Amino acid sequence: MIERTEKLAKFCAETTFSQLDFQVVERTKLIISDTIGAILGGIVEPEVREFLKFRAGQKSKDRKVKIIGLNKWAEQSDASLIHGIAGTTLEMDEGNQFAKGHPAIHVLPALVSVVQSRLLPQNISGQEFLNAFAIGYDVGARIGLASQLNPHMHPHGTWGVIGAASAIGVLLKFGHREHMQLMNISSSLTTASSRKTMLQGGTVRNVYAGLSNQMAHLAIDLIQSGFTGEVDGIGSIFGNVVSENLNDNLLLEKLGQRFEVMRNYFKLHACCRFNHAALDCLHDLMRDHQELSNIEQISFIDVESYNLAAELNDPRPQNMLAAKFSVPFALATTLVNKNSQVLSFAGGALKNEKTMALSNKVSVKEISSMTEMLPEFRPAKVTIGMKSGKVFRHSVKTNKGDWQSPYSTDELENKFHSLANRSLSQKKSKVLYDKLQNLERIADMRELLQSI
Repeated sequence: MIERTEKLAKFCAETTFSQLDFQVVERTKLIISDTIGAILGGIVEPEVREFLKFRAGQKSKDRKVKIIGLNKWAEQSDASLIHGIAGTTLEMDEGNQFAKGHPAIHVLPALVSVVQSRLLPQNISGQEFLNAFAIGYDVGARIGLASQLNPHMHPHGTWGVIGAASAIGVLLKFGHREHMQLMNISSSLTTASSRKTMLQGGTVRNVYAGLSNQMAHLAIDLIQSGFTGEVDGIGSIFGNVVSENLNDNLLLEKLGQRFEVMRNYFKLHACCRFNHAALDCLHDLMRDHQELSNIEQISFIDVESYNLAAELNDPRPQNMLAAKFSVPFALATTLVNKNSQVLSFAGGALKNEKTMALSNKVSVKEISSMTEMLPEFRPAKVTIGMKSGKVFRHSVKTNKGDWQSPYSTDELENKFHSLANRSLSQKKSKVLYDKLQNLERIADMRELLQSI
């Protein structure tokens, strides 16, 4: 429906920072900070560091975008790819339960690159950056929430490219007709992303978000070169090709009034969101029952949850990516390490005999009534039986960190530093976080980003 694309395009072309509510600005700053933290944490992972050898190096006329957290530079689309990979690798980036994906990591890397690129010789202020990000996030998330992707597809690398391209278009001050054409072009640059990658530990999955950011730059180059898209790219791709249905009423509902950044979630558990309800249950049980610290006395762990969580039932994942998508492993490593942070899903965690023995004691079952509560709620019930005969039970209706049960700003700041300190000194991390929380006062985003 061309009307839908036109309304989205006008929203992109006409929305200004002054129209953003205070709450939207504050949430957007938190999301940007959280995503940069995820990138800083992931940029030092071994696979990412190896990839940098092929796509980054010393600053030159062709490498003008600084890699966050490192003294390395890359061409703008390569930098977007790198940052997208880094921000995905630790599985700590924010998400949106209604969009059924992770909008921020599909938008921010492209903006980080473009403000340092040849396309924008003038300074971009923090207010302009915040506005472009909020709009791009909204466009991508709305397409995500309105579509029903093929269940065999992973949402990474799909609708995110339209959000990223739209965000760049905002900074380039595209009119609504240019935005329409940009959406039609970028729709065709989505990725055939396989859901099995996450279940089988195929780390190519960590590349999908980076590809969306990279393809956003291609879409900009194409439109400025005179290329065109089909008449209704969004409807064609997300109504027929990768999704059999696109609900325009949902897509346009309260457009410009309800910004989807306000319905995001943040993560403190370093694994797939589908694990989080069970982990929230477990953390509460561990807090209330000291007996659970004696893991050898645990006889069984039963998890009841919604369908997407029940799918993550492999007790012996093949690598760390697969482990992040395993409810049994997530619960076991949390019990053994007493937390569910990054190090519980890193290094030799998969070789820990206590963890793997405990993982084999976990069963996961779908409860249809819980599945029916999606997407508003993501429930779970965890039952732990002890060899003594004692049984501990706890259930949750929603996940901590979402819009209904938010983490505190202190918790999010602590998370940022725990990730950023993998790349930066504590002092630099503190200074950076303070600046990110005052983005609307920044005069030159290029200067800020190149200081990281």
